[in-house]
Amino acid sequence: VQLQASGGGLVQDGGSLRLSCAASERTFSGGVMGWFRQAPGKEREFVAAYRWGYGTAAYAASVKGRFTISRDNAKKMVYLQMNSLKPEDTAVYYCGVTTRNLIYSALSSRAEYDFWGQGTLVTVSS
Repeated sequence: VQLQASGGGLVQDGGSLRLSCAASERTFSGGVMGWFRQAPGKEREFVAAYRWGYGTAAYAASVKGRFTISRDNAKKMVYLQMNSLKPEDTAVYYCGVTTRNLIYSALSSRAEYDFWGQGTLVTVSS
C-alpha cells in the first residue's frame, strides 16, 4: 500500500490548511484511514480517522469542531481540512491506513495502522 501525504505549510494562528493523502487502490476496498501528528519531543498522537465501510469519522477532542476528514473515491484521496489552527497544532502530520475494519475504540491506536505515509509538516505561527 502506497501513501503520499501533502499540503502542509506555514500558516498564522486562526488560519486554515487542507492536507491530502493519496492512497493506492487496495485501501478503498474497506478499512480505515487515519491522520496522526507528532510534535517535536512528543509521541505520535491521533487526530482523525475515517472508516470506509461505515462511512463514519472520529476525531480527537483537541481538534473536534475545527478539523474535518473526508474522502474522494474517484481521486483515491483522503483529506484533512484544518480550520482555526492554533500554535499547538504545529506538528508533522502522517496518514496511516489499515485494510481492517476497526472498532470505534481502536481508531485512535497507532498500532492498529499497518501502513504510513512520509508525513507533512504543519507550522502555525502565533
